[in-house]
Amino acid sequence: MTIKNKIMSGLTSAEARQLQHQYGKNELTPQKKENLFQKILHIICEPMFLLLIVAAIVYFILGEPKDGSVMLIFVTGVISIDVIQEWKTDKTLKALKDLSSPHIAVIRDGKETMIASSDLVPGDLMMIHEGIKIPADGKLVKCNDLCVDESSLTGEAEGVWKQIIDCVESSNEYWHKNYCYAGTLVTHGTGTVLVDKIGTETEYGKIGVNVATAPDEPTPLQKQTGRLTKTCAAIAGVLFALVGAVTYINIPEHPLRERLIESILSGVTLAMAMIPEEFPVILTVFLSLGAWRLAKKNSLVGKLSSVETLGSISVLCVDKTGTITMNQMTVQEGWTPDGDEHNLILTLGLGCETDAYDPMEKAMLSYCDSHGISKEHLFSGELIYEYAFTNELKMMGHVWRRNGNIIIAAKGSPEQILAICNLEEEIREITEHKISEISEQGLRVIAVATATVDSEKEIPSSITDCSLNLCGLIGLSDPPRDSVKPGIKVCQKAGIRVVMITGDNGITASSIAKRVGIEHSENIITGNMLNEMTDNELREAVKDVSIFSRVIPEHKMRIVKALKENGEIVAMTGDGVNDAPALKYADIGIAMGKRGSEVSREAADLILMDDNFTTIVETIKDGRRIYDNIR
Repeated sequence: MTIKNKIMSGLTSAEARQLQHQYGKNELTPQKKENLFQKILHIICEPMFLLLIVAAIVYFILGEPKDGSVMLIFVTGVISIDVIQEWKTDKTLKALKDLSSPHIAVIRDGKETMIASSDLVPGDLMMIHEGIKIPADGKLVKCNDLCVDESSLTGEAEGVWKQIIDCVESSNEYWHKNYCYAGTLVTHGTGTVLVDKIGTETEYGKIGVNVATAPDEPTPLQKQTGRLTKTCAAIAGVLFALVGAVTYINIPEHPLRERLIESILSGVTLAMAMIPEEFPVILTVFLSLGAWRLAKKNSLVGKLSSVETLGSISVLCVDKTGTITMNQMTVQEGWTPDGDEHNLILTLGLGCETDAYDPMEKAMLSYCDSHGISKEHLFSGELIYEYAFTNELKMMGHVWRRNGNIIIAAKGSPEQILAICNLEEEIREITEHKISEISEQGLRVIAVATATVDSEKEIPSSITDCSLNLCGLIGLSDPPRDSVKPGIKVCQKAGIRVVMITGDNGITASSIAKRVGIEHSENIITGNMLNEMTDNELREAVKDVSIFSRVIPEHKMRIVKALKENGEIVAMTGDGVNDAPALKYADIGIAMGKRGSEVSREAADLILMDDNFTTIVETIKDGRRIYDNIR
């Protein structure tokens, strides 16, 4: 048996068991949670609470058990509020936890079999098809018109057409086209993947591990209370020494022991007056009430200190796909050369898959339905032939028998469709101009064409042999949410700069930014430009640039870091795995509760349960009110 045949026959059951013993389960190691004792210890170690505990001990030593007990009751109450808030958050996160594909088809012992995705091991041959969420990383060994939605990792809304390339190293791209990644979704075609990474070794898993192991930085509030505590302690120490010394000098007639006790008591009494005993309690009550109000507005607070941080942010970094936009492809524009819009929409629908997984196919069918042409009406005829989509041809078609007629419906790349259409030169020039016009708006352009034949014998075997008539063009995009533009205006009026960070291309990003009112939408920095920049150059650039495109997770981290080094208080929003590192590093990370990945929710300080940009704005407003009340 050759090496290639050995690979294509898959692992034996014995080999799979041995590899699972070596590599473990295909699961992400859950982030270690603090137990009750660790949570309490973490709270007590805050400078303000240490000061209260020291004060309570001093009261007991001085024979004031009532005051000491009151202090300890304050500390216990604050700890209880903090622990209960975190427990509620953990409980909700557990309920939100999403599951990956439970089962996957693999080749074991030379035959196809279904196994739990957690039982995958390196060396397995994994069979993927439309609708499958890929559970492990691996190299493609077979590929049939395979398109994968990698937006959860890359932030790019458009699907990636996969192909088998012998030399991965020749590619300059971070995400390779001959490789499939865990956590991504197959939207078209089929493929066979040779698994080489599972669990925490996958790109998805690495991001999760980096987020889980990243240290928690103190919030602005924690820094301020820390400084206040040190200042109070220093003043109390100075007063203790001064008052003690003055008292000792002023009672020379008393015995030495009495002079010492009297001077110490006088010093301690005044020093204790300098300790803001009520401050931690008042602060915690304010933050708890704030967290409660935010919960009523669909915002889940992970840490109480995050409530105050909301009120002091100066820059809001937002991910485009899913946060500013709907994360749902939609037909934005239709154009016909002859004004027959009904024919364009009908032909568009006839050219779609009857069981669509691809976001664009779904958008086209939804567009037909919104114009009164339902799926039932579209697919009521007999589908007698299909021209499958290929990445080389970039077009597809269906042949239908409807009402006694045989109709060819084709759609795809405008360049490819126009090449097989019968068009007068004037109409061709008008069409090409319209294609450029729609493309400049950041829309994805699809051409639609049709033809009729008299009998099945006349159906061409290849779509390129069809002689088509152009029906028109449609423009698709992932449109911005209606609530985003007014929300951004509110942020700008409040002195908060909005920065868009996306894995999508610059033209699309700039178009969306203009539509929602983000300032400086003409200035764009791409991922390649970021790679060439030093940290100092980036710190200068982020002062004026509000759009970053074609970025990867490491770039998002650098952007957030540069903003923070410029003295900004940074909030970062996102929903994908690729957003998690930046969510963790920002002063406050805001994740989406419904569609957000598990990793991004774990990294965030605040979770939006309704995935609504307006909720972010309302949350910031509440944060400002709470911040003003605390001050």
